[in-house]
Amino acid sequence: MTMSEIYIIHENNEWTAPLRAQLEYLRLPYQEWFLDRGQLDLSAPPPEGVFYNRMSASSHTRDHRYAAEYTAAVLAWLEGHGRHVLNTSRALQLEISKVAQYAALNAYGIRTPHTVAAVGRDEIIEAARGFDGPFITKHNRGGKGLGVRLFRSIDALTEYASSPEFDQPIDGITLVQEYIESPEPFITRCEFVGREFLYAVRADTSQGFLLCPADECQTGDAFCPTTEAPTSKFRIVKDFDHPILERYQRFITANGIHIAGIEFILDKKGQLYSYDINTNTNYNAEAEATAGVYGMQAVAEYLGRELAALEEINGERRQVAAR
Repeated sequence: MTMSEIYIIHENNEWTAPLRAQLEYLRLPYQEWFLDRGQLDLSAPPPEGVFYNRMSASSHTRDHRYAAEYTAAVLAWLEGHGRHVLNTSRALQLEISKVAQYAALNAYGIRTPHTVAAVGRDEIIEAARGFDGPFITKHNRGGKGLGVRLFRSIDALTEYASSPEFDQPIDGITLVQEYIESPEPFITRCEFVGREFLYAVRADTSQGFLLCPADECQTGDAFCPTTEAPTSKFRIVKDFDHPILERYQRFITANGIHIAGIEFILDKKGQLYSYDINTNTNYNAEAEATAGVYGMQAVAEYLGRELAALEEINGERRQVAAR
């Protein structure tokens, strides 16, 4: 009798390595579906198992141009056959579109920064004229801080938009967004595993917007061991508690999200703005070791519990069928 397995849907081996290590430590049966390319026979049923979608919005930056689109097809196939998908096709939709993210967050009363989506360089400039103070641009389909730039004048944006440096979004949609100035240079990311709050991590933004916590993303002089008074860019906040957590939980439950990180920033008045959802969330090993809490361990344990629950259900069905 074939046993169910855990299937990891992704396109980045480096980001998946910590999860792989935890699954093997727990001796859980798993396979990886590396979906940068492939074939999908729609007449064939999927295998039984737990399917964890970790597809990334930034997959196209690693020469996996159609990985997200292929994953959408695979998830539709899995869900059409009633398979147990964690981070569903709806979660993928939110992962690859900040417009979809903001619309969904606002529907749950979660404040987002004033944002205008624009297609075309002239439209980007025109959209920026509606902002009184500093503003930023970013890619609608982002990840890794793609396209994030701070501007303090229309002239600066006009010069950038007409230059060879202009970074064209993969989907053609650029977001022009109000710049939320925080009294302290950090943002907070709330991590959820199994729709339960795990921890909040604070990320230092004093040196820019590239905020992926994965160890593979941490490069540059700030992390050189010879840098004077080196400090970690990421720090887990002890005993973090905030009313936004309850709203986040309701939001992710309603939108087919099971594992994710949601980022927010506070302005000078203490107003909280949520601005990014990452459903292929990664974790920083240094920050976790300092705090003694481990994201990928929690993910692997959660996947194991989901697999055990699925096996129990399938076992009961087999008993009924044998009667």
